[in-house]
Amino acid sequence: MGSALHQHINKFVNLNKDEQKILASFLQFISVKKKGFLLEQGQTCRAKYFVVKGCLRLYFIDLKGTEQTTQFAIENWWITDLTSFLFQEQSEFYIQAAEPTEVIAIENHHYDEMFHKLPKLERYFRLILQKNHQASQRRIKFLYSQTAEERYRNFNRLFPEFVQRVPQYMLASYLGFTPEFLSKIRAKK
Repeated sequence: MGSALHQHINKFVNLNKDEQKILASFLQFISVKKKGFLLEQGQTCRAKYFVVKGCLRLYFIDLKGTEQTTQFAIENWWITDLTSFLFQEQSEFYIQAAEPTEVIAIENHHYDEMFHKLPKLERYFRLILQKNHQASQRRIKFLYSQTAEERYRNFNRLFPEFVQRVPQYMLASYLGFTPEFLSKIRAKK
């Protein structure tokens, strides 16, 4: 399981065998059943999660009591509630498995020691954070500048694997509309 993470890291920075062994000492392997939680609202997010197999989503409950999905993570993607993780404060989010999922977790209390022993990883996580921020900005722009149908068509074109794997209500929430509206868009094909 650790080899997937090592391969991903090596796309950005090269870790030798000794560095990989040091990194392994900071890793925790977790399996989550479908609909199981790694984080619930009110808890403190204690780890960043690298998806080895499966699919996770980050969501919150809005004022109307509706789930609002803000992020997905499939194989080779990271997910966390970054604010809760960095500041060790209560989360306003949930991290839930959309399907049976295996992750590698790096806990907050290991971060400084890991960066001290493996300074290359600071560059790796900075590059990952930049990619995540870019994706988040693009998503916000699409929510405000595209019609619901355009958002669905673009998402389907860019990430066809999500459309097949993720339950319709989660996908609709992520794209900013109701599952019923998503059904209408799909019916138009």
